[in-house]
Amino acid sequence: MLTGELFIAGDRRGSATRFHAHDPALGERIDAPGFAEASAQDVADACAAADAASRPYAALPLDRRAAFLEAIADAIEALGDALIDRACRETGLPAARITGERGRTANQLRLFAREVRDGQWQKLRIDHADPSRTPPRPDLRLRMIPLGPVAVFGASNFPLAFSTAGGDTASALAAGCPVVVKGHRAHPGTSELIAGAITRAAEATGMPKGVFSLVNGARSTGEALVADPRIQAVGFTGSRGGGEALMRIAAARPRPIPVYAEMSAINPVILMPHALAARGSALAEGFVASLSMGAGQFCTNPGLVLGIDGPDLDAFVARASDVLAAQAPQVMLTDGICAAYSEGKAKLSASAHVTPIAQGIAAETPCQGCAALFSIAGKDLLADPVHLHEMFGAASIVVRCADLAELTGILAALEGQLTATLHIDAGDHDAARELMPVLERLAGRILANGWPTGVEVTHAMVHGGPYPATSDPRSTSVGTLAIDRFLRPVSYQDIPADLLPASLREDGQAGTLARIDGAWRV
Repeated sequence: MLTGELFIAGDRRGSATRFHAHDPALGERIDAPGFAEASAQDVADACAAADAASRPYAALPLDRRAAFLEAIADAIEALGDALIDRACRETGLPAARITGERGRTANQLRLFAREVRDGQWQKLRIDHADPSRTPPRPDLRLRMIPLGPVAVFGASNFPLAFSTAGGDTASALAAGCPVVVKGHRAHPGTSELIAGAITRAAEATGMPKGVFSLVNGARSTGEALVADPRIQAVGFTGSRGGGEALMRIAAARPRPIPVYAEMSAINPVILMPHALAARGSALAEGFVASLSMGAGQFCTNPGLVLGIDGPDLDAFVARASDVLAAQAPQVMLTDGICAAYSEGKAKLSASAHVTPIAQGIAAETPCQGCAALFSIAGKDLLADPVHLHEMFGAASIVVRCADLAELTGILAALEGQLTATLHIDAGDHDAARELMPVLERLAGRILANGWPTGVEVTHAMVHGGPYPATSDPRSTSVGTLAIDRFLRPVSYQDIPADLLPASLREDGQAGTLARIDGAWRV
């Protein structure tokens, strides 16, 4: 049963100030329960508990840390239909989507548990002393250690996989960092259910009490969390404005900290000439399916389509317009998101250079969004790139390029992106080969003959990209490489063996890949 309380280091805590969840499908407030707004003292207490837990949690054997992650996955699954029902009610997302997201959340926790046990993320290195060298070389040993307490911000569009127990939390806990989550106000009941599961898993596996906390609140709560001197890193998924605000706070601290923010992308799709000629109709259908999935509320939504102007692109646009016009309106996550989406479409429609070419079935309720497709000439886009901003919803712009040179110039002028997609046939490979260096500088993930709305949780996935897609293009928020965000290297020089971490002693690397005197060994 939901109580609306905060979770501070394993204990529940109420508040005199409360807010309510909202049902976007019905357009009404969910009356019970009200959810506690964290005070400044609540935030400070959560950060203090995380700091106190930091050293004992980092010192636990890797198998115990992994077992904690697995216990969280088990506890989330044990919530059953109560979790699905609540998440659907708070987000307007269908049960099938939430059920799949629950599976992804549990699976990525278990993936990080395997990664913890594997141990290669420690990047162990040993360079033995060489007293015969002039000057003598010291004994040097290196490992990665956890940064310390991490603040994680829940995302609106993924109430499970990118929120309370999502990828940022999973990778931070895997790295050995306690986590304080700032829950998203759009789905507080879902966050409370997940927080309860994490807390029960922590108790069952004997974790330090401050290893996890959940605080709710307005913008000031998040600002206080990032400003707290005990927080050592931030994981954020959300708007560009929100991410940049947190970055400014983190940079202004007496001791600045990294903010790993995934913020904004329009994810260009390039329709190469041979592919467009051979299968333009199928490409149009696949494009609309990707664009309209989940009301377009994906950070990898294909918001820009580039092709060479001519009959083949005309045919693509005609088919895409027909398919999109039949798309039913969909409930969006919040009324604020829906209003911003409608405003973005209105601005595009009012532009002198943009042509509205298709729209889905009109909305029936205030929180529904309908899909939309626009067109612009490549030269006009280059002259006025103001249109190259993310619209969080099922809207996209088709760019009619004069030739491949103009298309390449547009790609080179874009801001950083999460994804870039090439649709190619064999005859396009020579031209695509020329584009690859441009795309590598543009995006964190390059796809061929697919659609970007789908992020596989694996070892080789990158969900990141140059600014403003993310605040740090060297990182990813999905996949096991995400653990690196919350680690830093420490080198130990001539440290006596009994003072060294166990993993850096002579017999401490069993079963783990380590670089010893320059050679990689297991």
